[in-house]
Amino acid sequence: MLQLARTVSDMSTMTQTLAPVRSLPATRPRLVTGRFAAAMLADFGALTSFYLLLSVTPMYAVSAGAGSAGAGLVTGSLMLTTVLAEFASPRLLGRFGYRAVFAVGALLLGGPAPALLLPHSMVTIIAVSIARGIGFGLSTVVIGALVAASVPAERRGEGIGLAGVVACVPAIVALPSGVWLAQNTGYAVVIAVTAITALAPLAATPWLANPAAHQAEAGQAGQAEAAPVGLLASLRSGGMLRPGLVFAATTVSAGVVASFLPLAAGVSAGVATLGLFAQAVTATASRWWAGRRGDRHGHAGLLIPGLLIAAAGMASLIWVSAPVAVIAGMCLFGIGFGIAQNATFALMIDRAPGSGYGTASALWNLAYDAGYGTGPIVFGVFVAYTGYPAAFALTGLLILAALLPAVRDRRQQGAAGSK
Repeated sequence: MLQLARTVSDMSTMTQTLAPVRSLPATRPRLVTGRFAAAMLADFGALTSFYLLLSVTPMYAVSAGAGSAGAGLVTGSLMLTTVLAEFASPRLLGRFGYRAVFAVGALLLGGPAPALLLPHSMVTIIAVSIARGIGFGLSTVVIGALVAASVPAERRGEGIGLAGVVACVPAIVALPSGVWLAQNTGYAVVIAVTAITALAPLAATPWLANPAAHQAEAGQAGQAEAAPVGLLASLRSGGMLRPGLVFAATTVSAGVVASFLPLAAGVSAGVATLGLFAQAVTATASRWWAGRRGDRHGHAGLLIPGLLIAAAGMASLIWVSAPVAVIAGMCLFGIGFGIAQNATFALMIDRAPGSGYGTASALWNLAYDAGYGTGPIVFGVFVAYTGYPAAFALTGLLILAALLPAVRDRRQQGAAGSK
């Protein structure tokens, strides 16, 4: 009996010793590193420069005598050259490296802006927009790949969401502030700040490196050394193309409201500024939430809700002369747009090999900028015949059309998960 009691006592002591070890939570990998911070700093500067002039340049073109079609052409030329630069970026990254491509992008984004101070000319405005589009396209592809590579895979959605929060700050501050500054201080101030914010991130260039090097340091060398995936091959992949189509449908509407909400008949300057601000704030919050939820429950399930919420927001702009409808619609659209931003990028990165992060970033940015550029061009033509309420309604229907690839992607994801 004494021996049995001693054995029981020993087992009890062992259990008490081991229990705390078993109850210790698993250590979560660090999310924010120096390289991640450098990538976010570079993104912050590039996006601030981009957003400051996004709504101001169409206004500047109108002041030069251009109509609604001319205003749309300015934004369209900016986004068209952005798309062309993104098409070329995977090849350029492979040949010259991430630092060189980013430096050239920053110089093209900020350097030509002061030319807008020359006498009003549509040729000058479009030329500056073309150069800035190339610079923006190169910069965003580099930064997107670096962000994806510098966060741990199990916290990728959260990391993308955090980077999205930082990236949305320029949209919150710079997009409406550009309009306000242009109307209250003149165009020269906006142009000067635009150049400075684009060139300042060049200081972060020494901390930018190839994503493959990041992964090798993280013990993922095998994945990093895999053969790169070409852009055309990614476009032929349904797993990459479907999220791209979903996101492009929402960016069409984002480009429309950014370019034409300040110009819409019945919308005052104050309401337009507040609406753009509300859209940026809600997009920031929903992008962060979508990243955290996607890490836990999967990103594919967020595509359909994001589209429906964004479409509801655009539908509210049918009552464009009612300030409440405009502000509420911009809040809803911002929520849906933020969800789509995070979910689509996380899905595309998850479905790409480590060596294909640059290509995945290029494809996602192509969806973003192609929609942003195409939307204002088409909208500027249609609104002259249909008026603003009907043109906004048609834009909302385009978002709903993207439910087809979203539903198919959800089914494909479910079928893959059941195998």
